[in-house]
Amino acid sequence: MRRGKGIRKARQGDGGLLAQLRRPPGGRDARIMLLTQALDRAGTGVWAASSVLYFTFVVGLDAGRLGLLLGAAGVAGIAGSPLAGHLADRFQVRTLLIGCHLVRLGALCVLLVVTDFGPLLLLFAVTHLGDRAAKTLEMLFATRVAGERRSTYQALSRSSANAGYALGAGLAAIGLAVGTRGAYQVLILANALSFLVAAALVWRTREPNGHGLVVARPGGQDDAPVAGAGAGPWRDRGYLRFVLLDIPMNLDDSILGVGVPLWLVGHTAAPHALIPAFLVINTVLVVALQLRVSARVRDARQAAGAVALYGLTTLACCAVLAAAPAGGARAASAALLAAAVLATAAELMRSVSSWELAVSLAPREARASYLGVAGMAQSVQKSAGPLLLTGAVMAAGPAGWLALGAGVAGLSLVQRRAALRRLAHLGAAPAPEPARA
Repeated sequence: MRRGKGIRKARQGDGGLLAQLRRPPGGRDARIMLLTQALDRAGTGVWAASSVLYFTFVVGLDAGRLGLLLGAAGVAGIAGSPLAGHLADRFQVRTLLIGCHLVRLGALCVLLVVTDFGPLLLLFAVTHLGDRAAKTLEMLFATRVAGERRSTYQALSRSSANAGYALGAGLAAIGLAVGTRGAYQVLILANALSFLVAAALVWRTREPNGHGLVVARPGGQDDAPVAGAGAGPWRDRGYLRFVLLDIPMNLDDSILGVGVPLWLVGHTAAPHALIPAFLVINTVLVVALQLRVSARVRDARQAAGAVALYGLTTLACCAVLAAAPAGGARAASAALLAAAVLATAAELMRSVSSWELAVSLAPREARASYLGVAGMAQSVQKSAGPLLLTGAVMAAGPAGWLALGAGVAGLSLVQRRAALRRLAHLGAAPAPEPARA
């Protein structure tokens, strides 16, 4: 019995977040990459908080052109993930990632001196293409250096990235308070500087071994053939089904970032000053809980179970949002804060399930190209999710939220069943060990 307790305690990790950051899976190179991601996301936080206002008040774009700019950038971002995966099968991940940072650096610097809409459209699309490509390459890097401990690395990655993003948003608030053209330009240069430092840090890492490989288990999925794998991910119907179903499994991002604030403003009596609290709640909970959640999802079968929990949590979040307009200011505020907590809980489930399944359901010899295709799910959601919420869900009122929650919950069960079926075909996961007394 003592031995069983010792095993379970060891599986929970070697310490808290700071201890894990000092000794991440993958050693020195992983530690450098985590710092790189934090700096990159800090710059992204600055840019995300200031870009729309920059294009509106400094460049002078109207709402129509701004929408076209954002839409084109979203489409370019969709192409970034499969392009990065395709190239990673042929070139070093480290070199490609440095290239992504430098391309984004150059695009932002040129954007500072361009005011014509055509070049702006191209430059903004290039930054988003590089952004999505960089995220896919970071995922591949982690898959290779972390091996079987990739879920722990993913937790550390999300915690450091969220902390960086929050820092960037805070820095942007200072520049936005000044509000001058020079202040906006300084914010853009701060984002560009983050890319330069990130490229320099990646240069200090070593290229991880393997071509999309992770540590294989004897008799596990890495030894089994996958139907359709020889033709690549675009002809592997089972994997494409996973990617398609993974799109609605990313809707928590749009729900929290777009749906909850707009629902507050347009349909509840809650004060507008409550909106920043949603980001604070999300950031604090992700940093505090991501490692613990990831420790409970240690293989592909558990990740499939987390998908179902994602659907149920999203349903609960949508139900709370549907009920928010019925009360006064205090009741609506409480409901919206609860919805933010539930959306963050769904994000925690998604962060461990989506990546683990994307890796585990892909054939060992072609993981780079497969993960590139898997990365499209998040990009598509970022483009289509806000349109779905504003054009259909909120237009239908509370019933729209209930329909969305029920739809995501139902699709999560379909995703879980499909994933387990593919894993069974691969012979991936051993039967769970019986509980020890």
